[in-house]
Amino acid sequence: MRQRLLRSAGTMDGTHVDVLVDVDGTISEVGNDLDPGPDVDRIDLDGWLLLPAATEPHAHLDKAFLAEVVHNPTGDLIGAIEAMRRSRHLLTVDETVERAERAARRMAANGYCAVRTHADLTTEHGLTSIEALTEVRRRVADLIDVEIVALCGWPVTGPGGADQRQLLRTAMQVGADLVGGVPHLEAHGGSGTIAEATDFLLSVADEYRRPVDLHTDETLDPTADGLDVLASNVLGGFDLPVTASHCVSLGQRSADDQARTAVRVAEAGISVVALPHTNLFLQGRGHAPMPRALTAVEALRTAGVNVAAGADNLQDPFNPLGRACPFETAGLMMLTTHVSASDAWAMVSNHSARALGRAESPMPANGLVVGERADLLAVRAGSLREAIAEAPGERRVWRAGLERAET
Repeated sequence: MRQRLLRSAGTMDGTHVDVLVDVDGTISEVGNDLDPGPDVDRIDLDGWLLLPAATEPHAHLDKAFLAEVVHNPTGDLIGAIEAMRRSRHLLTVDETVERAERAARRMAANGYCAVRTHADLTTEHGLTSIEALTEVRRRVADLIDVEIVALCGWPVTGPGGADQRQLLRTAMQVGADLVGGVPHLEAHGGSGTIAEATDFLLSVADEYRRPVDLHTDETLDPTADGLDVLASNVLGGFDLPVTASHCVSLGQRSADDQARTAVRVAEAGISVVALPHTNLFLQGRGHAPMPRALTAVEALRTAGVNVAAGADNLQDPFNPLGRACPFETAGLMMLTTHVSASDAWAMVSNHSARALGRAESPMPANGLVVGERADLLAVRAGSLREAIAEAPGERRVWRAGLERAET
């Protein structure tokens, strides 16, 4: 690969720059009128907006496009879970591969360079999702990086959780990259607690030396304390990367409680993933007034927590909509949490990449981090606000400095 010079590109902060991409696929220089010499591939981006490419921090590729097959008549979280349980007999490895690959390719075409997907892992479902997503990861490796989280079912504690505990260990041996689980649902079907479930899941992560991404407090119950429990475990000595997804209950607490928890989460270095699509659909039914049902984004950001944003489910019983598009997620974050366009895009790109360990440095105003991998997205738009509003169809994607072919 030769050096590449992306010329006259518009950026997030309204400036125009040249971007030099080195032979190793990283951004080596950002400036005006760069002239690295003749032995460089020059790409004219006048009229294009150049952005850091998106990273999807939380997906369920194994459930994608099931909305017409698996119905959720109650429309809430437990209803969706029960609908999936009733339909497990319909889901095979082959048909899961077809749906999940279609979703991954759509994400790649829309500007994602990586996706972290949770894979259902229950005693009824076995390793079906793990096997399917492992195959999908192989098939799309030249288009998008796929991380697989073993989404452990419940209970995992006590005698009733023995089979589930063994299944999780098997999943870690046959293809899962991260340990996942749902501690706040531990009492459903068992007698364990959030703390006990969290302890077990972290112990397995430590056993296999893998990162952790837990579905945390996906409930409007303000007494759910899974995020606090998780922070305590990390501060107590757990030394692997940790992500907490959803964290809805934190948004139902007082401002003082939110601030106290946010400070501990920041101290622990836990990334938090907000998931507006699915939580807006599932949460708040029957509540008056109806809450927005997202985590406490402002309190977390004020405390210095790395807050990412993802789309979660894609046209399935948990969310009947979704376009696998980062502009959709960014727009929802602007509408529901009142962040700026630049902050919203940071949450679907740089912050999500940092949650996945794919980036280290915070994003500057123009969005282009010198020294980081050149994962870039160009769209026909005059501003970031316009791009988020319009979601332009004409897109160009560079992955580690190489422009990606059609997906």
